[in-house]
Amino acid sequence: MGNMADAHHIVIVGGGAGGLELATRLGDTLGRRGRARVTLVDRSRTHLWKPLLHEFAAGSMDLDHHALNYLAQARWHHFRFRLGEMDGLDRKRKVVSAAPTHDEDGRELIPRREIPYDTLVIAVGSHTNDFGTPGAREHALSLDMPEQAERFHKRLVNACIRANAQREPLRPEQLKVAIIGAGATGVELAAELHKTTRELVAYGLDKIDPEKDMQLTLIEAAPRILPAVPERLSKAAEKLLRGLNVRVLTGERVTEVAATGVVTASGKRVPAELTVWAAGIMAPGFLKDLGGLETNRLNQLVVRETLETTRDPDIFAFGDCASCPWPGHERVVPPTAQAAHQQASHLARMLSRRIAGEPVKPWRYRDFGSLVSLGEYSTVGSLMGALLGGTLFIEGLFARLMYVSLYRMHLYALHGLAKVVLDTLAKIITRRTEPRVKLH
Repeated sequence: MGNMADAHHIVIVGGGAGGLELATRLGDTLGRRGRARVTLVDRSRTHLWKPLLHEFAAGSMDLDHHALNYLAQARWHHFRFRLGEMDGLDRKRKVVSAAPTHDEDGRELIPRREIPYDTLVIAVGSHTNDFGTPGAREHALSLDMPEQAERFHKRLVNACIRANAQREPLRPEQLKVAIIGAGATGVELAAELHKTTRELVAYGLDKIDPEKDMQLTLIEAAPRILPAVPERLSKAAEKLLRGLNVRVLTGERVTEVAATGVVTASGKRVPAELTVWAAGIMAPGFLKDLGGLETNRLNQLVVRETLETTRDPDIFAFGDCASCPWPGHERVVPPTAQAAHQQASHLARMLSRRIAGEPVKPWRYRDFGSLVSLGEYSTVGSLMGALLGGTLFIEGLFARLMYVSLYRMHLYALHGLAKVVLDTLAKIITRRTEPRVKLH
Protein backbone atom coordinates (compact mmCIF):
# COMPACT_ATOMS: atom_id res chain seq x y z
CA MET A 1 0.00 0.00 0.00
CA GLY A 2 1.31 3.48 -0.88
CA ASN A 3 2.00 6.32 1.51
CA MET A 4 -1.37 8.09 1.95
CA ALA A 5 0.36 11.35 2.97
CA ASP A 6 1.96 11.53 -0.50
CA ALA A 7 -1.03 10.11 -2.38
CA HIS A 8 -2.92 12.09 -5.00
CA HIS A 9 -5.73 13.96 -3.24
CA ILE A 10 -9.14 13.85 -4.96
CA VAL A 11 -11.79 16.12 -3.41
CA ILE A 12 -15.43 15.65 -4.41
CA VAL A 13 -17.80 18.45 -3.41
CA GLY A 14 -21.44 17.37 -3.26
CA GLY A 15 -22.78 14.06 -1.97
CA GLY A 16 -25.81 13.70 -4.22
CA ALA A 17 -26.44 10.60 -6.30
CA GLY A 18 -23.49 11.17 -8.62
CA GLY A 19 -21.04 12.56 -6.06
CA LEU A 20 -21.60 9.78 -3.54
CA GLU A 21 -21.42 7.07 -6.20
CA LEU A 22 -18.12 8.53 -7.42
CA ALA A 23 -16.65 8.78 -3.90
CA THR A 24 -17.69 5.18 -3.20
CA ARG A 25 -16.20 3.81 -6.43
CA LEU A 26 -12.94 5.74 -6.02
CA GLY A 27 -12.68 4.74 -2.37
CA ASP A 28 -13.11 1.07 -3.25
CA THR A 29 -10.51 1.24 -6.03
CA LEU A 30 -7.97 4.01 -5.33
CA GLY A 31 -8.52 4.68 -1.62
CA ARG A 32 -8.39 1.06 -0.53
CA ARG A 33 -5.07 0.51 -2.31
CA GLY A 34 -3.51 3.77 -1.12
CA ARG A 35 -3.25 5.16 -4.66
CA ALA A 36 -5.27 8.25 -3.74
CA ARG A 37 -6.82 10.06 -0.81
CA VAL A 38 -10.51 10.54 -1.59
CA THR A 39 -12.47 13.18 0.34
CA LEU A 40 -16.19 13.90 0.02
CA VAL A 41 -17.49 17.29 1.19
CA ASP A 42 -21.20 17.94 1.79
CA ARG A 43 -23.25 20.34 3.91
CA SER A 44 -25.56 17.54 5.12
CA ARG A 45 -24.75 14.56 7.30
CA THR A 46 -26.95 12.12 5.40
CA HIS A 47 -27.70 11.28 1.77
CA LEU A 48 -31.08 10.74 0.13
CA TRP A 49 -31.76 9.95 -3.51
CA LYS A 50 -33.30 13.18 -4.81
CA PRO A 51 -35.83 11.56 -7.23
CA LEU A 52 -37.60 10.13 -4.16
CA LEU A 53 -38.24 13.49 -2.50
CA HIS A 54 -41.77 13.74 -3.88
CA GLU A 55 -42.61 10.46 -2.11
CA PHE A 56 -41.21 11.77 1.18
CA ALA A 57 -43.23 14.96 0.72
CA ALA A 58 -46.43 12.99 0.09
CA GLY A 59 -45.77 10.75 3.08
CA SER A 60 -45.58 7.45 1.20
CA MET A 61 -41.95 7.04 2.32
CA ASP A 62 -40.25 7.77 5.65
CA LEU A 63 -37.06 9.83 5.48
CA ASP A 64 -35.48 7.95 8.39
CA HIS A 65 -35.74 4.61 6.59
CA HIS A 66 -33.86 5.74 3.46
CA ALA A 67 -31.21 8.17 4.73
CA LEU A 68 -27.59 7.05 4.41
CA ASN A 69 -25.02 8.44 6.84
CA TYR A 70 -21.98 9.84 5.01
CA LEU A 71 -19.56 9.02 7.85
CA ALA A 72 -20.65 5.38 7.84
CA GLN A 73 -20.40 5.11 4.04
CA ALA A 74 -16.93 6.69 4.16
CA ARG A 75 -15.75 4.16 6.75
CA TRP A 76 -17.13 1.22 4.77
CA HIS A 77 -15.67 2.37 1.44
CA HIS A 78 -12.26 3.88 2.25
CA PHE A 79 -12.85 7.59 1.70
CA ARG A 80 -13.05 10.55 4.08
CA PHE A 81 -16.12 12.68 4.72
CA ARG A 82 -15.94 16.35 5.69
CA LEU A 83 -19.07 18.17 6.82
CA GLY A 84 -19.22 21.64 5.28
CA GLU A 85 -20.50 23.87 2.49
CA MET A 86 -18.12 25.03 -0.22
CA ASP A 87 -18.17 28.80 -0.66
CA GLY A 88 -14.84 29.59 -2.31
CA LEU A 89 -11.94 28.30 -4.39
CA ASP A 90 -8.29 29.30 -4.76
CA ARG A 91 -7.11 27.69 -7.99
CA LYS A 92 -3.51 28.85 -7.64
CA ARG A 93 -3.09 27.34 -4.18
CA LYS A 94 -5.46 24.46 -5.09
CA VAL A 95 -7.65 24.71 -1.99
CA VAL A 96 -11.41 24.61 -1.46
CA SER A 97 -12.88 27.01 1.11
CA ALA A 98 -15.61 25.58 3.36
CA ALA A 99 -17.90 27.89 5.34
CA PRO A 100 -18.27 27.47 9.13
CA THR A 101 -20.76 24.83 10.24
CA HIS A 102 -23.23 25.51 13.06
CA ASP A 103 -25.31 23.24 15.27
CA GLU A 104 -29.08 23.38 15.82
CA ASP A 105 -28.66 26.16 18.41
CA GLY A 106 -26.59 28.35 16.11
CA ARG A 107 -23.28 27.67 17.83
CA GLU A 108 -20.21 27.16 15.67
CA LEU A 109 -19.50 23.46 15.27
CA ILE A 110 -16.68 23.53 12.71
CA PRO A 111 -14.74 26.74 11.94
CA ARG A 112 -14.02 27.97 8.42
CA ARG A 113 -11.33 25.83 6.87
CA GLU A 114 -9.47 25.05 3.66
CA ILE A 115 -9.32 21.63 2.01
CA PRO A 116 -6.38 21.03 -0.37
CA TYR A 117 -6.78 19.05 -3.59
CA ASP A 118 -4.83 17.75 -6.56
CA THR A 119 -7.99 16.95 -8.51
CA LEU A 120 -11.29 18.64 -7.67
CA VAL A 121 -14.71 17.32 -8.72
CA ILE A 122 -17.72 19.59 -8.26
CA ALA A 123 -21.12 17.86 -8.07
CA VAL A 124 -23.25 20.26 -6.02
CA GLY A 125 -26.47 19.67 -7.95
CA SER A 126 -29.14 22.27 -8.54
CA HIS A 127 -32.16 23.89 -6.91
CA THR A 128 -35.55 24.97 -8.17
CA ASN A 129 -35.64 28.11 -10.31
CA ASP A 130 -38.58 30.35 -9.40
CA PHE A 131 -37.58 32.90 -12.08
CA GLY A 132 -38.00 35.72 -9.56
CA THR A 133 -41.79 35.28 -9.47
CA PRO A 134 -43.33 37.57 -6.82
CA GLY A 135 -44.25 35.70 -3.65
CA ALA A 136 -42.65 32.41 -4.71
CA ARG A 137 -39.93 32.39 -2.07
CA GLU A 138 -42.30 33.45 0.70
CA HIS A 139 -45.29 31.25 -0.06
CA ALA A 140 -44.14 28.28 -2.19
CA LEU A 141 -42.18 25.26 -1.03
CA SER A 142 -39.61 23.53 -3.23
CA LEU A 143 -38.52 19.90 -3.02
CA ASP A 144 -34.77 20.30 -3.39
CA MET A 145 -33.74 18.94 0.00
CA PRO A 146 -35.11 16.39 2.50
CA GLU A 147 -35.85 19.17 5.00
CA GLN A 148 -38.17 20.84 2.48
CA ALA A 149 -39.97 17.57 1.73
CA GLU A 150 -40.44 16.96 5.44
CA ARG A 151 -41.69 20.53 5.99
CA PHE A 152 -44.27 20.13 3.22
CA HIS A 153 -45.49 16.82 4.65
CA LYS A 154 -45.91 18.26 8.14
CA ARG A 155 -47.86 21.19 6.75
CA LEU A 156 -50.07 18.80 4.80
CA VAL A 157 -50.81 16.66 7.86
CA ASN A 158 -51.45 19.75 10.00
CA ALA A 159 -53.78 21.19 7.36
CA CYS A 160 -55.88 18.00 7.44
CA ILE A 161 -55.96 17.88 11.25
CA ARG A 162 -56.92 21.56 11.44
CA ALA A 163 -59.69 21.19 8.87
CA ASN A 164 -61.08 18.12 10.61
CA ALA A 165 -61.22 19.90 14.00
CA GLN A 166 -62.70 23.24 12.98
CA ARG A 167 -66.42 23.96 13.30
CA GLU A 168 -66.74 26.65 10.64
CA PRO A 169 -66.92 25.82 6.90
CA LEU A 170 -63.68 25.36 4.96
CA ARG A 171 -62.17 28.50 3.47
CA PRO A 172 -61.87 28.56 -0.37
CA GLU A 173 -58.15 27.67 -0.26
CA GLN A 174 -58.29 25.09 2.54
CA LEU A 175 -57.14 21.56 1.69
CA LYS A 176 -56.17 22.66 -1.81
CA VAL A 177 -52.67 22.13 -3.22
CA ALA A 178 -51.21 23.90 -6.25
CA ILE A 179 -48.18 22.33 -7.95
CA ILE A 180 -46.32 24.71 -10.27
CA GLY A 181 -44.46 22.81 -12.95
CA ALA A 182 -45.69 19.62 -14.63
CA GLY A 183 -42.37 17.99 -15.30
CA ALA A 184 -41.59 14.60 -13.78
CA THR A 185 -41.44 15.92 -10.20
CA GLY A 186 -44.74 17.79 -10.41
CA VAL A 187 -46.63 14.96 -12.11
CA GLU A 188 -45.27 12.31 -9.76
CA LEU A 189 -46.06 14.46 -6.71
CA ALA A 190 -49.67 14.98 -7.87
CA ALA A 191 -50.22 11.23 -8.21
CA GLU A 192 -48.59 10.44 -4.85
CA LEU A 193 -50.58 13.15 -3.06
CA HIS A 194 -53.86 11.85 -4.49
CA LYS A 195 -53.14 8.47 -2.91
CA THR A 196 -51.62 9.55 0.42
CA THR A 197 -54.18 12.25 1.24
CA ARG A 198 -56.95 9.67 1.00
CA GLU A 199 -55.02 7.24 3.16
CA LEU A 200 -54.30 10.00 5.67
CA VAL A 201 -57.97 10.95 5.94
CA ALA A 202 -58.85 7.29 6.52
CA TYR A 203 -56.97 7.40 9.84
CA GLY A 204 -59.84 8.94 11.80
CA LEU A 205 -60.24 12.29 9.99
CA ASP A 206 -63.89 11.50 9.32
CA LYS A 207 -65.11 15.08 8.81
CA ILE A 208 -63.12 15.43 5.59
CA ASP A 209 -64.47 14.14 2.30
CA PRO A 210 -61.36 13.90 0.09
CA GLU A 211 -63.35 13.76 -3.14
CA LYS A 212 -65.25 16.94 -2.31
CA ASP A 213 -62.97 18.89 0.03
CA MET A 214 -59.49 18.22 -1.37
CA GLN A 215 -58.27 19.54 -4.72
CA LEU A 216 -54.93 19.13 -6.50
CA THR A 217 -54.08 21.55 -9.32
CA LEU A 218 -51.12 21.04 -11.66
CA ILE A 219 -49.99 24.20 -13.49
CA GLU A 220 -47.64 24.11 -16.50
CA ALA A 221 -46.47 26.98 -18.72
CA ALA A 222 -45.81 24.68 -21.70
CA PRO A 223 -48.64 23.51 -23.99
CA ARG A 224 -48.63 20.05 -22.38
CA ILE A 225 -47.50 18.33 -19.19
CA LEU A 226 -44.17 16.44 -19.21
CA PRO A 227 -42.85 18.63 -22.06
CA ALA A 228 -39.46 16.85 -22.05
CA VAL A 229 -40.89 13.39 -22.87
CA PRO A 230 -42.59 12.11 -26.04
CA GLU A 231 -46.10 13.49 -26.56
CA ARG A 232 -47.66 10.04 -26.38
CA LEU A 233 -46.45 9.65 -22.79
CA SER A 234 -47.59 13.14 -21.91
CA LYS A 235 -51.13 12.42 -23.13
CA ALA A 236 -51.27 9.10 -21.27
CA ALA A 237 -50.17 10.73 -18.02
CA GLU A 238 -52.61 13.62 -18.36
CA LYS A 239 -55.51 11.26 -19.04
CA LEU A 240 -54.71 9.30 -15.89
CA LEU A 241 -54.36 12.46 -13.76
CA ARG A 242 -57.67 13.85 -14.97
CA GLY A 243 -59.23 10.49 -14.16
CA LEU A 244 -58.00 11.01 -10.58
CA ASN A 245 -59.76 14.40 -10.54
CA VAL A 246 -56.45 16.29 -10.62
CA ARG A 247 -57.05 19.68 -12.21
CA VAL A 248 -54.52 20.19 -15.04
CA LEU A 249 -53.81 23.69 -16.38
CA THR A 250 -51.42 23.90 -19.34
CA GLY A 251 -50.21 27.00 -21.19
CA GLU A 252 -50.51 28.94 -17.93
CA ARG A 253 -47.50 30.89 -16.63
CA VAL A 254 -47.59 31.73 -12.94
CA THR A 255 -47.08 35.44 -12.26
CA GLU A 256 -47.67 35.60 -8.51
CA VAL A 257 -47.80 33.29 -5.50
CA ALA A 258 -49.79 34.40 -2.45
CA ALA A 259 -50.54 32.84 0.93
CA THR A 260 -53.96 31.77 -0.31
CA GLY A 261 -53.29 30.84 -3.91
CA VAL A 262 -51.63 31.34 -7.26
CA VAL A 263 -52.26 33.86 -10.07
CA THR A 264 -51.45 33.11 -13.73
CA ALA A 265 -50.67 35.41 -16.66
CA SER A 266 -54.15 34.85 -18.13
CA GLY A 267 -55.76 36.14 -14.92
CA LYS A 268 -56.74 32.77 -13.47
CA ARG A 269 -56.63 32.53 -9.69
CA VAL A 270 -56.04 29.09 -8.22
CA PRO A 271 -56.94 28.86 -4.50
CA ALA A 272 -54.34 26.89 -2.53
CA GLU A 273 -53.41 26.42 1.11
CA LEU A 274 -50.17 24.73 0.05
CA THR A 275 -48.12 25.60 -3.03
CA VAL A 276 -45.18 23.60 -4.38
CA TRP A 277 -42.78 25.11 -6.94
CA ALA A 278 -41.44 22.32 -9.15
CA ALA A 279 -40.60 24.23 -12.34
CA GLY A 280 -37.12 24.78 -13.70
CA ILE A 281 -33.65 24.33 -12.22
CA MET A 282 -30.66 26.54 -11.46
CA ALA A 283 -27.21 25.68 -10.13
CA PRO A 284 -26.11 27.25 -6.79
CA GLY A 285 -25.30 30.96 -7.05
CA PHE A 286 -21.79 30.70 -5.62
CA LEU A 287 -20.61 28.90 -8.77
CA LYS A 288 -20.84 32.03 -10.95
CA ASP A 289 -18.05 33.67 -8.94
CA LEU A 290 -16.02 30.53 -8.25
CA GLY A 291 -12.36 31.09 -9.06
CA GLY A 292 -13.04 32.54 -12.49
CA LEU A 293 -14.48 29.27 -13.87
CA GLU A 294 -16.83 29.60 -16.86
CA THR A 295 -20.56 29.40 -16.12
CA ASN A 296 -23.77 29.81 -18.13
CA ARG A 297 -26.94 31.79 -17.35
CA LEU A 298 -28.15 29.02 -15.02
CA ASN A 299 -24.91 29.23 -12.98
CA GLN A 300 -23.86 25.83 -14.32
CA LEU A 301 -20.13 25.22 -14.78
CA VAL A 302 -19.33 24.80 -18.47
CA VAL A 303 -17.37 21.60 -19.08
CA ARG A 304 -15.74 19.86 -22.02
CA GLU A 305 -16.72 16.41 -23.27
CA THR A 306 -14.14 15.03 -20.82
CA LEU A 307 -16.11 16.70 -17.96
CA GLU A 308 -13.10 18.98 -17.29
CA THR A 309 -14.04 22.62 -16.70
CA THR A 310 -13.11 24.80 -19.68
CA ARG A 311 -10.59 26.92 -17.76
CA ASP A 312 -8.92 24.39 -15.46
CA PRO A 313 -8.05 20.76 -16.35
CA ASP A 314 -7.59 19.94 -12.65
CA ILE A 315 -11.25 20.70 -11.93
CA PHE A 316 -14.10 18.50 -13.15
CA ALA A 317 -17.86 19.06 -12.80
CA PHE A 318 -20.85 16.83 -13.50
CA GLY A 319 -24.51 16.35 -12.71
CA ASP A 320 -27.06 19.16 -12.57
CA CYS A 321 -24.43 21.81 -11.75
CA ALA A 322 -22.58 21.24 -15.05
CA SER A 323 -23.40 22.15 -18.64
CA CYS A 324 -22.00 19.34 -20.77
CA PRO A 325 -22.03 19.28 -24.60
CA TRP A 326 -24.05 16.58 -26.32
CA PRO A 327 -22.46 15.94 -29.75
CA GLY A 328 -25.02 15.70 -32.52
CA HIS A 329 -27.67 17.59 -30.54
CA GLU A 330 -28.51 21.28 -30.37
CA ARG A 331 -28.95 21.19 -26.57
CA VAL A 332 -26.64 20.12 -23.79
CA VAL A 333 -26.97 16.88 -21.82
CA PRO A 334 -30.24 17.01 -19.82
CA PRO A 335 -30.02 17.22 -15.99
CA THR A 336 -31.26 13.71 -15.19
CA ALA A 337 -30.36 11.01 -12.69
CA GLN A 338 -29.30 8.66 -15.49
CA ALA A 339 -26.85 11.27 -16.82
CA ALA A 340 -25.28 11.79 -13.38
CA HIS A 341 -24.98 8.02 -12.89
CA GLN A 342 -23.24 7.60 -16.26
CA GLN A 343 -20.91 10.53 -15.55
CA ALA A 344 -19.95 9.13 -12.14
CA SER A 345 -19.11 5.75 -13.67
CA HIS A 346 -17.05 7.42 -16.41
CA LEU A 347 -15.13 9.66 -14.00
CA ALA A 348 -14.35 6.74 -11.70
CA ARG A 349 -12.47 5.14 -14.60
CA MET A 350 -10.94 8.32 -15.97
CA LEU A 351 -9.55 9.62 -12.68
CA SER A 352 -7.71 6.32 -12.26
CA ARG A 353 -6.18 6.90 -15.70
CA ARG A 354 -5.35 10.49 -14.82
CA ILE A 355 -3.44 9.48 -11.69
CA ALA A 356 -1.52 6.95 -13.78
CA GLY A 357 -0.51 9.76 -16.18
CA GLU A 358 -2.79 8.61 -19.01
CA PRO A 359 -5.06 10.98 -20.99
CA VAL A 360 -8.70 11.37 -20.01
CA LYS A 361 -11.19 10.18 -22.63
CA PRO A 362 -14.38 12.05 -23.54
CA TRP A 363 -17.72 10.95 -22.09
CA ARG A 364 -20.67 10.07 -24.30
CA TYR A 365 -24.23 10.32 -22.99
CA ARG A 366 -26.50 7.36 -23.71
CA ASP A 367 -30.18 8.26 -23.47
CA PHE A 368 -32.04 5.21 -22.18
CA GLY A 369 -35.39 6.99 -22.22
CA SER A 370 -37.75 8.40 -19.60
CA LEU A 371 -39.85 6.89 -16.84
CA VAL A 372 -42.54 8.74 -14.89
CA SER A 373 -44.20 7.09 -11.90
CA LEU A 374 -47.82 7.83 -11.13
CA GLY A 375 -47.64 6.00 -7.82
CA GLU A 376 -49.75 2.88 -7.44
CA TYR A 377 -51.97 4.00 -10.32
CA SER A 378 -49.52 3.49 -13.19
CA THR A 379 -46.08 4.18 -14.61
CA VAL A 380 -45.42 5.37 -18.14
CA GLY A 381 -42.15 5.59 -19.98
CA SER A 382 -40.08 5.15 -23.08
CA LEU A 383 -36.96 3.04 -23.48
CA MET A 384 -34.45 4.02 -26.13
CA GLY A 385 -31.27 2.48 -27.42
CA ALA A 386 -29.49 0.72 -30.25
CA LEU A 387 -30.66 -2.69 -29.04
CA LEU A 388 -34.27 -1.60 -29.41
CA GLY A 389 -33.76 -0.08 -32.84
CA GLY A 390 -35.67 3.03 -31.81
CA THR A 391 -38.12 3.85 -29.05
CA LEU A 392 -40.23 1.40 -27.05
CA PHE A 393 -43.18 2.84 -25.13
CA ILE A 394 -44.00 1.02 -21.90
CA GLU A 395 -46.56 1.44 -19.16
CA GLY A 396 -48.18 -0.41 -16.30
CA LEU A 397 -46.46 -3.01 -14.13
CA PHE A 398 -43.40 -3.47 -16.37
CA ALA A 399 -42.76 0.27 -16.43
CA ARG A 400 -43.19 0.41 -12.64
CA LEU A 401 -40.61 -2.35 -12.17
CA MET A 402 -38.20 -0.47 -14.42
CA TYR A 403 -38.77 2.71 -12.39
CA VAL A 404 -38.12 0.96 -9.06
CA SER A 405 -34.99 -0.63 -10.53
CA LEU A 406 -33.46 2.84 -11.04
CA TYR A 407 -33.31 3.33 -7.27
CA ARG A 408 -32.04 -0.21 -6.77
CA MET A 409 -29.25 0.48 -9.27
CA HIS A 410 -28.24 3.53 -7.22
CA LEU A 411 -28.21 1.44 -4.03
CA TYR A 412 -26.24 -1.28 -5.80
CA ALA A 413 -23.58 1.28 -6.77
CA LEU A 414 -23.32 2.32 -3.10
CA HIS A 415 -23.62 -1.01 -1.28
CA GLY A 416 -23.26 -4.00 -3.59
CA LEU A 417 -25.75 -6.77 -4.37
CA ALA A 418 -25.95 -8.64 -1.05
CA LYS A 419 -26.82 -5.60 1.06
CA VAL A 420 -29.41 -4.36 -1.46
CA VAL A 421 -31.20 -7.74 -1.47
CA LEU A 422 -31.24 -7.99 2.34
CA ASP A 423 -32.29 -4.36 2.74
CA THR A 424 -35.15 -4.79 0.26
CA LEU A 425 -36.46 -7.87 2.09
CA ALA A 426 -36.24 -6.06 5.44
CA LYS A 427 -38.24 -3.10 4.11
CA ILE A 428 -40.94 -5.40 2.68
CA ILE A 429 -41.35 -7.12 6.07
CA THR A 430 -41.30 -3.84 8.03
CA ARG A 431 -43.83 -2.25 5.67
CA ARG A 432 -46.49 -4.75 6.77
CA THR A 433 -46.32 -3.54 10.39
CA GLU A 434 -46.48 0.22 9.69
CA PRO A 435 -49.15 2.66 8.46
CA ARG A 436 -49.24 2.98 4.67
CA VAL A 437 -48.70 6.72 5.00
CA LYS A 438 -46.51 8.74 7.34
CA LEU A 439 -48.79 10.32 9.95
CA HIS A 440 -46.45 12.88 11.51
